Amino acid sequence: MDLKPVDLKFASVDVDATPLYLLEADGLEAWLGQQSVPVKTWVKGAGFAAKPGEALAVPATDGSMLCALAGYGDVAARKRGRFALAAAAARLPEGNYKLVSTLEGPELEAEALGWLLGQYVFDRYAEAKAPAARLLAPEGMNAAKIEAIAKGEALTRDLINTPANDMGPVALEAAASELAQAHGAEFHVIRGEALLDENFPLIHTVGRASDQAPRLIDMRWGAAGPKLTLVGKGVCFDTGGLNLKPGASMALMKKDMGGAATVLGLAHMIMALELKVQLRVLIPAVENAVSSNAFRPGDILTSRKGLTVEINNTDAEGRLVLADALAFGAEGTPDLMISMATLTGAARVAVGPDLAPYFSDDEGFVSALETGAATAQDPVWRMPFWEAYETMIEPGIADLDNAPSGGFAGCITAALFLRRFAGDVNYAHFDIYGWNPAAKPARPKGGVGMAARALLEALPEVLEL
Repeated sequence: MDLKPVDLKFASVDVDATPLYLLEADGLEAWLGQQSVPVKTWVKGAGFAAKPGEALAVPATDGSMLCALAGYGDVAARKRGRFALAAAAARLPEGNYKLVSTLEGPELEAEALGWLLGQYVFDRYAEAKAPAARLLAPEGMNAAKIEAIAKGEALTRDLINTPANDMGPVALEAAASELAQAHGAEFHVIRGEALLDENFPLIHTVGRASDQAPRLIDMRWGAAGPKLTLVGKGVCFDTGGLNLKPGASMALMKKDMGGAATVLGLAHMIMALELKVQLRVLIPAVENAVSSNAFRPGDILTSRKGLTVEINNTDAEGRLVLADALAFGAEGTPDLMISMATLTGAARVAVGPDLAPYFSDDEGFVSALETGAATAQDPVWRMPFWEAYETMIEPGIADLDNAPSGGFAGCITAALFLRRFAGDVNYAHFDIYGWNPAAKPARPKGGVGMAARALLEALPEVLEL
């Protein structure tokens, strides 16, 4: 498929660069006190107050740029938004900049990453111009790590942003294959009728109505270390099946493979940074289409694990393809298995588009993830595997119901459904949105990775790397 995400890199250290001062609101006066009268006059005359995202170019006496200022605000203001430096970068004149600030550690890494992520553009179908301000890698920071994270995020965004006519199961397989080749990973795919031969009935059933055969993508990398299995929902377009979605609900369904896109982006980060794990990525790639052989409401299907599932809504197909993939992943006895999926509207109603809801019974995992999310500025929100709701997914006529009636606790019942197939392994599930509905600093409108950076930070502690 030749999918080449934009390379988000820092400027070369050999270029001339303008000093860029990142200033907190309560530090502005102290900084001004050290400047010349013309600089003080210019900054005060411009009304620069060091609010988050503010930017100001300061001229020298000859008209060239002496320096530039970026606002970092205060703690209260920063709680209301992420990536202040990225917001300022979008307002700076073209040129190379060298950051001057008191930031260090995770805060410095987060702001530098935000700058790179703010350079992302999706220009496959129309010309798009990236911001012209370039940043030298700040001192005291692992630039290679930040660039690897940015490239993984760019891959995720490109995959989600590409429409289904160019990102069906065939193209998603090709993108995963390219990633595997780039990192020397093993790659195997089971397609079409072979899914039935190898006992993946739910994946086959959901995808059989499409012109592009359903498939299970299986990528493996790393020969030593703890076993980590990532399972991503790869529904490349979701019509809703015979329970057809209304037009408004179908408009964004190119992003229904956002779970697959996110685990592929995370896989790139893990492999590029050479984490000492045995990584496995499983992606059931299908299109939930409408045809004479589409599966029907009322059907009862038997899964890879042997559990039977009553179909009460063909639009609850993501949990079906994930069920077979999770059962397969659990057979490999990983130390940690994670699923990521754009699974339920209920999760969006609960926490909106910014937060990634997740489910885990492992308090160690939860603690590490919450810390990692704060460090990476990649917010998550814990939801419960509430066992009292188990009866809601037990219809009586079959072992499980894929779409309980009533509408209550939709993201929880979906997570409980998936957990039935994960077996006894340490399992976490992320019900992500994968889409930024409005442009924000470092996050243009469109596809976006969620929780991948938080997981990358958490994995060394969770897996004792």
